[in-house]
Amino acid sequence: MMSSFLFRPGKIGTLELKNRIVMAPMGARGLIEPDGRFSQRAVDYYVARAKGGVGLIITGLMAVETEVERRDRGPWSPLARADSALYIPRLNELTEAVKEHGAKIAAQLTAGYGRLARPEVVRAGWAVAPSVQPCSNDPSVMARALTIEEIGTLTKAFAAAALNVKQAGFDAIELHGHEGYLIDQFMTAKWNQRKDGYGGDLERRLRFPLEIIASVRGAVGARFPLIFRMAGSHYVEDGRHIEESIAIARRLEQAGVDCLHIDAGCSEAKHWAHPPIYMDRGCTVDCAAAIKNQLNIPVIAVGRLGYPDLAESVLAEGKADFVALGRPLLADPEWPAKVKNKEFTAVRPCIGDYDGCLGRIVAGKTLSCSVNPQTGMERELSIKAAPHKKSLLVIGGGPAGMEAARVAALRGHRVTLWERDSQLGGNLIPASVPSFKADIKALIAYFSRQLESASVHVVLNKEATPGEVMNEHVSEVIIATGARPVTPEVRGLEKIRFSTAVDLLNGKETSGDHFVVLGGGLVGCETALWLSRQGKNVAIIESLPDLMAGIFSINRETLIRMLLEASVQIMTDTAVLEVFEDGVSVRNQEGVQHIRAAAFIAATGPTAA
Repeated sequence: MMSSFLFRPGKIGTLELKNRIVMAPMGARGLIEPDGRFSQRAVDYYVARAKGGVGLIITGLMAVETEVERRDRGPWSPLARADSALYIPRLNELTEAVKEHGAKIAAQLTAGYGRLARPEVVRAGWAVAPSVQPCSNDPSVMARALTIEEIGTLTKAFAAAALNVKQAGFDAIELHGHEGYLIDQFMTAKWNQRKDGYGGDLERRLRFPLEIIASVRGAVGARFPLIFRMAGSHYVEDGRHIEESIAIARRLEQAGVDCLHIDAGCSEAKHWAHPPIYMDRGCTVDCAAAIKNQLNIPVIAVGRLGYPDLAESVLAEGKADFVALGRPLLADPEWPAKVKNKEFTAVRPCIGDYDGCLGRIVAGKTLSCSVNPQTGMERELSIKAAPHKKSLLVIGGGPAGMEAARVAALRGHRVTLWERDSQLGGNLIPASVPSFKADIKALIAYFSRQLESASVHVVLNKEATPGEVMNEHVSEVIIATGARPVTPEVRGLEKIRFSTAVDLLNGKETSGDHFVVLGGGLVGCETALWLSRQGKNVAIIESLPDLMAGIFSINRETLIRMLLEASVQIMTDTAVLEVFEDGVSVRNQEGVQHIRAAAFIAATGPTAA
């Protein structure tokens, strides 16, 4: 790949950027102090991405005021704050630290959550919206309509906050008009049913964001770069579609916005706003391209663009002027530098699982990353030389064993890794088999190359026994033998041929066109979808009331939708009574049934290996 477009300088208004790579705004829970200041961890987090070579960093949401949504009444929100000059010194620490490494930084300012208010705010009865409507987090509670006075308060607050971030050294401001948050609610007829000058036709629905733009311009001047983030399409039937978004984009350009950051989705279509591994690569680029075609100002595209060839092609084909990367920069802060140096195989890939990032944020935990635990703890978990070098033996070549071996070797230890199978990867290998999980293959390859470059001595087809381990004479042993699938206790199963999902994905042959998957967890559902896409008739039987209990909502909802589209039969709250050669007997609310099947796949969870 010739990275000629990614690393060309670019401009947003008067702002000159060294390349076309933008760090997309993301939630930074755990990196914000209770009083709304960015913590030292936050500074370290953003600096790591600046060191990694990104051209522009856009922070996560920053509140312009705290009274309208009552965020002044308690620690309801994990947002950073820009509503007082008291925050300028810490904000300046952040901007100076980032710019020391050649990156520029923009502050993303928000009017608030509106009907998407956090559960604490909803329960307290403080949720607001353009017009009276159910709250997203609890539809039984109605958000009240903002008053004209409150709209004015918010508009003025943007001016004060904009001036604060400019004085703190930020290079640009991004206004958050995306994902069904308050500004987006005003812009969209689905959520704005006002009868006054702030609701009705498109021009009146745009009055609030246009007044915000004018207010910000009045505070920071006409030449200070201003970005506006919005969805090209909400991808819900009664939401906004691309035609209206193009009209909005033109109006924003006329109002003096210097750049548009085009995303997709909303609270009712989160899988577009936060695409999991199951979504297509570059899934929202078409929205950016359609809007760019109608404008004279630059456009930023986003949406699973952490693949160097794809990111380059988006720019080369003129679909966008900049590409924004979110989770790929959590997985590997050095993505830009490695791609620029054509070290493509050294890029640690994002696997789109959300367990370490958004899933943790929603659960009230600190931001992290499944494949990069240093994310959010760059200082505390920095890899340093060990004071005493040891000889280590790692038993197990799955993800845990490979990461342990990699880090130990980087710290200077002499590391040997034993894997009983003929290849590294452990359960990542079957997980990577479905085409919609191909990113896992890249993770296996990354680990394998890292072990080689770190001079880890890898021994395959090596079974660890107590005697063999004792004969190694090592200082320490790390046991990372992972998990193996459980065989369910089902009457009749011992009399027939069956396979675990892991064995099936690892290549075990199973004949027939009708499959029953016993277990509706993540492994069972992904296996069922994989089989269905091969033309098999598939039924999932799950004893619990819901599929994939405990799986992050966006991943779960996306996968269930794909299963339904593939016509997979889903039977929850269903007990398996007995398995026969031609099918399975089950009992649920409809009584006892016999489900035809020629093959049985067990996916009832793992146990320690």
